[in-house]
Amino acid sequence: MRAARILEYKKPLVLEDIKVPDIQPDEVLVKVAACGMCRSDVLLIDGFFQGYGDIPPPVIPGHEITGTVEKVGGVVAKAAGLQEGDHVVVSPGWGDGVCKHCQVGNTHICPNVRWPGFGTYGGFAEYIPVPARYAIKVAKHLKFEQLAPLTDAGLTPYRGLKKIRDAGGLGPDRVIGVFGIGGLGAYAVQYAKLLGAGGPVVAVARNEEKLQVAKKYGADHIIAIEGKSSEEVGKELKKATGQDKFDAIIDCAGATEMMQLAFSRLAISGHYADVGFIGDRINVPLFPRVHGEQTFHGSFWGNNADLIEVMALAAEGKIQHTIKTISFNDINEYIDLLRDNKIIGRAVVTF
Repeated sequence: MRAARILEYKKPLVLEDIKVPDIQPDEVLVKVAACGMCRSDVLLIDGFFQGYGDIPPPVIPGHEITGTVEKVGGVVAKAAGLQEGDHVVVSPGWGDGVCKHCQVGNTHICPNVRWPGFGTYGGFAEYIPVPARYAIKVAKHLKFEQLAPLTDAGLTPYRGLKKIRDAGGLGPDRVIGVFGIGGLGAYAVQYAKLLGAGGPVVAVARNEEKLQVAKKYGADHIIAIEGKSSEEVGKELKKATGQDKFDAIIDCAGATEMMQLAFSRLAISGHYADVGFIGDRINVPLFPRVHGEQTFHGSFWGNNADLIEVMALAAEGKIQHTIKTISFNDINEYIDLLRDNKIIGRAVVTF
């Protein structure tokens, strides 16, 4: 099969032919139809994650995976409902099944988790072995190139906004800020409209073209922040919404300077969920967080239940996409474009 592999960190991926993997009895072999390209792929290639755990090469990146079931392992239960030819998406976060997090369904934060695309096999290849319980069957009328990014770009902000909602942070009188309108932010705007109980949604970003995407997908207001102080952003926000601070923020970038700005604009009892990590450190004043009783939610990817909910929204036509399909041979070119923040929406490799 064709595979794009990391043989050495901080080097371009090597595009080569390797053996199609065997599967374990409890796995299915997925023939990859499409795989989204994520900034995490760039971070992986550039060695970022080596600071948090050793991932020895060769590694096949690509974790936004969809395709068809090519083969079903011998002990996969019939109750799984998986047959050859089924269309599936691959759920992230393959847990050990026995820890306290797995027991409540949060397999993606299992201490012994395995993530597709962060090891031997990933979506930048024509086949991937997947534990059957992490292959989620989807409606065949959905397009593969649109399904792929929903497994991360479309899943991660959904979970983050659910956390804010379940904590009481959303409502008709709550102003919601979506910071960073990249691959995740374009979906976050749509979820904020769906889950926000009518609260005004404000998209915040540096790139004007990306802000126009947010406007297209339902943002009530947009604010371009390039070169602006916190006070200037607050004035624009007040002009748009009647208040100069956000009641809830979903941060889809995690860039250090943007987080400092966002925290400075977070209201009393405000909720902040971060799902991005362009940066790796935050430095914000503590006192406003304490006396304002603000809540910070770390939110990582999503579990099977979250993904199934996103797939249901997609099946009902409630999610819009900004997609650029590319070929396998274009992977390294688009990794460079992604690294330079030059992609609008999501680039998706199709096979």
